[in-house]
Amino acid sequence: MFAVIPAALRLLISTLLWIDSPPIESPLPELQFRLRHLHGVSNNSRTIFVDLPQSYSDFTENYTVRTHNIRSYSPPSFSAFSDARRMSRIYGQSTLLAWDGIETRAPNSTHRNTLLTLAKMTSNAYYEPVDKEWYDIGTDWNSTFSYGWEPDSDGFRGHVFVSTDKSTVVVSIKGTSVPILGGGPTMKKDKLNDNLLFSCCCARVGPTWSTVCGCYQGGNKCNLPCVEKALIEDSLFYSVGINLYNNITYMYPDADIWVIGHSLGGSLASLVGVTFGAPVVAFEAPAEMMAAQRLHLPSPPSTHHITHVFNNADPIPMGVCNGVISTCANAGFAMESRCHLGKIMRYDAVGKLGWRVGVQNHPISTVIENLLSEDWEKAGEKIGALGRETPELVEEDSDCPTQECLTWTFGDFRNNTLLQEP
Repeated sequence: MFAVIPAALRLLISTLLWIDSPPIESPLPELQFRLRHLHGVSNNSRTIFVDLPQSYSDFTENYTVRTHNIRSYSPPSFSAFSDARRMSRIYGQSTLLAWDGIETRAPNSTHRNTLLTLAKMTSNAYYEPVDKEWYDIGTDWNSTFSYGWEPDSDGFRGHVFVSTDKSTVVVSIKGTSVPILGGGPTMKKDKLNDNLLFSCCCARVGPTWSTVCGCYQGGNKCNLPCVEKALIEDSLFYSVGINLYNNITYMYPDADIWVIGHSLGGSLASLVGVTFGAPVVAFEAPAEMMAAQRLHLPSPPSTHHITHVFNNADPIPMGVCNGVISTCANAGFAMESRCHLGKIMRYDAVGKLGWRVGVQNHPISTVIENLLSEDWEKAGEKIGALGRETPELVEEDSDCPTQECLTWTFGDFRNNTLLQEP
């Protein structure tokens, strides 16, 4: 019956239902996960799942998280979502999608131990189970069989965890590998994706910079259609993430799927999550709202299923690691975006803990060891305080998008069309 209602009216109804009905917060039993697969992408952008050697099983442990029900939104089909993106990208037309409101099980991100477990699972996306950096999560987990990624693969990497009842799958996505931490075969492509997704115009920071796409028009002008085209190459990580998600849904058609990640991996998790309505927890992730707009991702009635966790002493998610003399720029990264999708859990590490702002506060290990090791506010810490396990979840500032890329003018300069003034 509902299916015959016109799309525009369905969209309005679903939006009003969201406004009138807050997220469902009913608690559910804890979930236990086991490491089942390592995922990776080969040099030809093909998703790779390889059996993990049995000897690795001694290095894997169990992961337990607390869950609750939330309301999320998914497109009626991936083809409808793709058609809406295509209409927006090619013709500049917005297509109203009849988003399906769904009740799904999600991680309870206000529970510190759940965040701690997800952060450790996220950290482990950088490593294989036999590596010394692999986090030992506890005794509830064991690995009976797993899958791994090719040693020389230069692209998208991470792990896939499956709950013991196969009802829920967690996909963790690796962030940027950097030379100071040993680098690795993905380092070059990680940096390319960072500079495409989070820069104002192809990583044109100053006159000495080589851009990562040919869209700079001189005089702080940027050809926006050119940037948008550069972001949809099949070999780039958003497209690979969509392919990976489709592979996982094929393997586990009846499971809830969560996506998690750190840094670049967290932003990619969010972009995949907003595409499919999958619950997301992203740690210390660069702001991805601008990338979502440039990818022409249709906007669901709500993105509350996405949670960003970061500390205000990390300049990367705060959007202040930019400019020609910044640490990011000195390393060759143009991290110029400021605004996040979904909800934000911001740790006031500067005000409460006295941290100095710097990229040394960006690693996921900093979150695990220094922020999630104990409750954020203990009972009685302040007069009348009941205590909080984690900081409050808040919305992104509504005026944030107006603060991005203020010095740039965007347009279709090849067709002499001004699209945006600073």
